[in-house]
Amino acid sequence: MTAPVVHSLREQIREHIVDGIVSGRWKPGERIVERRIAVELEVSQTPVREALRELETLRLIESAPNKGVRVRDLTAADLEEIYPVRAGLEQIAAELAAPRLAVDVSVLEPSVAALYEADRLADGESQVRHTVAFHRELVRAAGNSVLLHTWEGLGIEVFTALSIRWLGTHQQAYAEEHQALVDAFRAQDPDIGHLVKSHVLGCAPRA
Repeated sequence: MTAPVVHSLREQIREHIVDGIVSGRWKPGERIVERRIAVELEVSQTPVREALRELETLRLIESAPNKGVRVRDLTAADLEEIYPVRAGLEQIAAELAAPRLAVDVSVLEPSVAALYEADRLADGESQVRHTVAFHRELVRAAGNSVLLHTWEGLGIEVFTALSIRWLGTHQQAYAEEHQALVDAFRAQDPDIGHLVKSHVLGCAPRA
């Protein structure tokens, strides 16, 4: 009974830290004090340490002896490295999901509808959220848990948001590109895997 509670707490702490990094509360190079977070959230330092370790695996933070934990000073090149890996995973996902999505693309349509509204309002936060939701549903439609777990482990939402905040890689319109992918799935386009891969690579920041 204890494990799910600890896991849930760690996830909440992780989300709190991620939100702080994305929002600019903690800037690149700035130290994140484990004890201070524990006091602020009224938790022990153990789940905070676990959350920080997880974020270090994502390369969002870095630790060094006698220097503590700091937000990594990510460059365009650092962020760009993620995209070929993500593009390869999503190409595989698209090819696996194609038979299912050719019959029913309804899992993708709500995100596209939300993107049209986000584009109309020029709401960058919503554009990020619904873009990531679209791609998550695409990967989920592949029906491969290992693929989904690996994709989730890349921290797509965080790095998409950071690309926009730190590097200004903001697009004016997201909906039409994603609608084109929905149309390609519906039409059973034999090149759907390559279309998805090209789409993801086209979103990468440029060093």
